[in-house]
Amino acid sequence: MIRVLIVDDQSLICQGLKTMLELQPDLQVVGIASNGEMAIEQVIALEPNLVLMDLRMPLMDGRAATRTICERFPNVKVLVLSTFDDDQYIVESIRAGAKGYLLKDMPVDELVQAIRLTCLGYAQLAPGLLNKLMKNPLGITKPTASSELEKLTRREQEVLQLIAQGSTNREIAVQLFITEGTVKTHVTHLLSRLDCKNRAQLAIVANSIFGTHATEQSAT
Repeated sequence: MIRVLIVDDQSLICQGLKTMLELQPDLQVVGIASNGEMAIEQVIALEPNLVLMDLRMPLMDGRAATRTICERFPNVKVLVLSTFDDDQYIVESIRAGAKGYLLKDMPVDELVQAIRLTCLGYAQLAPGLLNKLMKNPLGITKPTASSELEKLTRREQEVLQLIAQGSTNREIAVQLFITEGTVKTHVTHLLSRLDCKNRAQLAIVANSIFGTHATEQSAT
């Protein structure tokens, strides 16, 4: 059972989400909070597995709450659910530790699947957001793709390229003929080597590296 905390200052949205999510046999909405401060209190009291976080709220906004929750409760996943697809909101949310960024107009079945995948450790971005972030991935200034690739072993490069293509750990394991545990080890090393906090950041940087690298190669 996935324990979900809904954080949004609009009560109708909260109640609607609660009704829809609780139709799923593996989802339980354990609480509702209307601002970031209340969200932190509810995380302490209710111990959810996942927080579905709005961004623009009174007292403490969703970005500040996300940062606090991710720092103090690393086992709790935060998934942003917002009306806004502004680059700055997306970047700041992921930097704060959010495992994904989704938009409120997405179909309910896709939201449910995103919650499940987030709890399994997979980053989630609404369709089209990755292309927006590619223009300035996380605000990171990278000298060249080649210099980034030089940090990595050949196997790490292969894993990173598959992450850029959206492959799951299981799919990567099958394609490279290695165990899923080995893939997880490579992902951990990649997070450290590329200075990423989570898989969402890693996927964005991976797409930036390989998109740029492909351009460099075609020009030579």
